[in-house]
Amino acid sequence: QVQLQESGPGLVKPSQTLSLTCAVSGGSISAYGYYWSWIRQPPGKGLEWMGHITYSGRLYYSPLFKSRIAISKDTSKNRINLQLSSVTPEDSAVYYCARDPPGSIYGTSSYYGWDYWGKGTLVTVSS
Repeated sequence: QVQLQESGPGLVKPSQTLSLTCAVSGGSISAYGYYWSWIRQPPGKGLEWMGHITYSGRLYYSPLFKSRIAISKDTSKNRINLQLSSVTPEDSAVYYCARDPPGSIYGTSSYYGWDYWGKGTLVTVSS
C-alpha cells in the first residue's frame, strides 16, 4: 500500500518561500512510469494542479505557477519537495501530493485521476 504524507510549516509570511515535503512509503518515487504531483485547494475553490516530477526527474509545471515553483525529489529519502516563492495570501490552501500512475498522467488525454493521495496540509500565508 502506497502512502503519501505532506509536511511543512502551516504558516508562511507574505513574500517568503513556502516549502513542503511529501514522504512516500510503500513504493519508490523512481519506479518506472510514475509521476508525482503537487495539487492545492484554496478555501472555497476547486483543485489546482501545480506540477509534477517524473520517475526520472523530468519536471512539468502549470503555467499558473511556472515562475515561482520548484519541485524536486530526494531519492535517498523517497521524498518529493515543493517550493513556492513570493507567496501571497492567495496562496493559502490545502496542499496535496499525489501519484500519477502510468496511463493516467495529468495533462494527457488518457488521464483519469491520481491513484494515491496524501491527506493534505493546510498552509496559511499571513503576516
